[in-house]
Amino acid sequence: MNEKRIESDILIIGAGLTGLYLSYLLREMGRKVMIVEARSILGGRILTKEDGINPPLEMGATWFGYEHSHLQTLISELGLRIFEQKLGDRAIYEPISSSPPQIVKLPPNDRPSFRFIDGTDSIIKSLANEIESKIHLNQIIQKVELDTDRINAHTINTTYHAKFIVSTIPPALLQNSVEFIPELPEKLLSVTASTHTWMGDSIKVALAYEDAFWDTEELSGTIFSSVGPIPEMYDHSNYDHNKHALMGFLNGTYFSLQKSERLELIMTQLEKYYGPQVRGFVSYEEKVWRNDPFTFFPYRDHVLPHQNNGHAIYQDVYLDNRFILAGSETCADFGGYMEGALRSARFVFDHLYSCMN
Repeated sequence: MNEKRIESDILIIGAGLTGLYLSYLLREMGRKVMIVEARSILGGRILTKEDGINPPLEMGATWFGYEHSHLQTLISELGLRIFEQKLGDRAIYEPISSSPPQIVKLPPNDRPSFRFIDGTDSIIKSLANEIESKIHLNQIIQKVELDTDRINAHTINTTYHAKFIVSTIPPALLQNSVEFIPELPEKLLSVTASTHTWMGDSIKVALAYEDAFWDTEELSGTIFSSVGPIPEMYDHSNYDHNKHALMGFLNGTYFSLQKSERLELIMTQLEKYYGPQVRGFVSYEEKVWRNDPFTFFPYRDHVLPHQNNGHAIYQDVYLDNRFILAGSETCADFGGYMEGALRSARFVFDHLYSCMN
């Protein structure tokens, strides 16, 4: 098989929020920008399940707040619609296994979280429609190699030649999935190996229902449990409140179970709160991010949430100033959030602008 050779000024690895937003920013520079993505779809860790019958079910990034200024600005630029996450004035609270769950009052929320009316992937779709970059899907980068005056990225059958390469691959995964010639500095590798991967430990679960049976004076769609296996869950009905769901997190230690086993654990817990009606769901969706080969690689040692997110070493440029690490984990502010992904893209854009103008 003949190897294809493709030229660009800037090659972006990853068609998630960081990569697409960076391409969106680069439009004004008049440079040839190309994006390669290992998956068959866009979005990275933004993953919305939509079937037209149930509400959009968010299996990845979901919420954001007023303080996420870059995201709020982009939402306005793209004309996207958002709404406040419903918490209500009470929650189901289960502090210990030896006592029954209870209904507790919630204080007024002066820092609400928001969701996208049309699903979080609406920001991905909008960015993809705005950019001019060619996007190559199903392209798994295996090697990055510094050349005399270029830098090359190799897949199984294609070599991408560029002046600059920007990787949005989670740092821990990058270190364990891509070969570098010459090797990246050991100091950098020691940090990437212990950098927490946003969403990597998460199991997102969602149950769609015909009716919001939890939306009564005696119950709630907001759940907090120290017992689990679901530590938190929320009303995930749509903006018009005519399509209903519950969505939350399952304890990440259950990643190795079968889907049916996880579902039964969820049913057993929710039955304590809602009774047998909870088994009348019309759809169950889950995403075990730890099992996604394009998101997660097992850590060598124990890594804490957000560990090394925004580390100063990610603000440097490598391989003769031609290789840049980007993505939510690399951002000095709001690392591990959609806001961090956007700020990372802006940081990289500013660097590229100074280099190429």
